[in-house]
Amino acid sequence: MSDRTNPVFDPPQGRRSIPVRTSYTPAHTCSPAVRMRVLSATPLFVDLTVDELQSIDARMITFHADVGDIIHRQGDPAESFYVLAAGRLKVVRTSAEGQQEVVDLLGSGDAFGGMDSFGRTRHTETVEALTTVCVLRIDAPGFHRILREFPPVALRLIDDLATQLLESRASAALRSTTVTQRVAATLLRLAEKFGEREGERVLIQMPLTRADLAGITGSTPESVSRAMSRMRAAGLVESGRRWTRILDLDGLRAAAD
Repeated sequence: MSDRTNPVFDPPQGRRSIPVRTSYTPAHTCSPAVRMRVLSATPLFVDLTVDELQSIDARMITFHADVGDIIHRQGDPAESFYVLAAGRLKVVRTSAEGQQEVVDLLGSGDAFGGMDSFGRTRHTETVEALTTVCVLRIDAPGFHRILREFPPVALRLIDDLATQLLESRASAALRSTTVTQRVAATLLRLAEKFGEREGERVLIQMPLTRADLAGITGSTPESVSRAMSRMRAAGLVESGRRWTRILDLDGLRAAAD
């Protein structure tokens, strides 16, 4: 897939403008400088010295994956810790009835995976590449050595697990809000994480379907479609096949409140 861009153009008066890029999938090189920058921004490793980060980087394996490639599958043994260095991933969970839903989206600097240190022996989700990606991986013995050598990392891991528990409870409480509130809150989160500022607007280039948004928000594709229609009619957003543009951030925040 090409990463070329289309030229910018001014749309006729009264017509919406579409994103200037029809593709956003670059060929990631994952250079030493990129790895160090990503590790220094990963919450577990924040405030470590350059030497300490270089020591951790030297123990991690770098690999690339293409669009649609699976990093790990739900039910596989959880034996590695991963950091996404570049690109975007989606986290998919399959229910006992075989229903698949996207439960999270990952960007550069996000950590994922699991092992006994995380209280899990098997992966509870499948992680799939949305774009070409560069991923850093370390196995369980290597990660355990890091925890022993760098106590601050072990303490942050405990904090991270506690945060995940609180977020899980907050997610359950979110089910009591309306679908429009949930969709608006999700778009705001995606805008903060992946958005590109266009003056007062924010462009989110993600190949998300209504079913994907339904999985993230705990609703149905039909309910998500109705919520998006209401927000488009209110002038809050506009969207296409692989993109969503937030037109009114304050209005969307009010819709999420």
